[in-house]
Amino acid sequence: MPRYHLRRAEREIVDRNELDALLRRLRYMTVALCRDGEPYAVTLNHGYCPEENALYFHCAREGLKLEFLRANPRVCATAVEDLGYREGECSHGYRSVVVRGRMRIVEDLPGKARGLRVLLAHQEKDPQALEDRLLPDEAAYARVTVLRLEIEEITGKASV
Repeated sequence: MPRYHLRRAEREIVDRNELDALLRRLRYMTVALCRDGEPYAVTLNHGYCPEENALYFHCAREGLKLEFLRANPRVCATAVEDLGYREGECSHGYRSVVVRGRMRIVEDLPGKARGLRVLLAHQEKDPQALEDRLLPDEAAYARVTVLRLEIEEITGKASV
């Protein structure tokens, strides 16, 4: 896909460290999927792994998002930091990040464990306690689906 240029270039976030900080700070993203010309967007909490340049998500073992992913693994996802409406200016402060890439269903046990650890570390103050409680054995991993979004492109925009 050709890179779109921002109309207001001064709002573009070009520093990868700032984009990474946004992905680490924000807790959920809206993921856009497409199947046979039909769009579908779903908001999911995520875990960011900068070392792998990947995002991890979890979901049920069946559902619409999985059907869409099996048909087309190319996705676009966005996360927004809401800095509030500016009364009297008809303006809104924000920072946003958009990622594009391929999302796949993680099938192997080590991959699922890794993905869920990344997700829990991102979301929880005490990830180990929750992991011990929710994932006590290998059978627990069979009850959840882990998704991995391999980031191919990342852009950002801000109005602060």
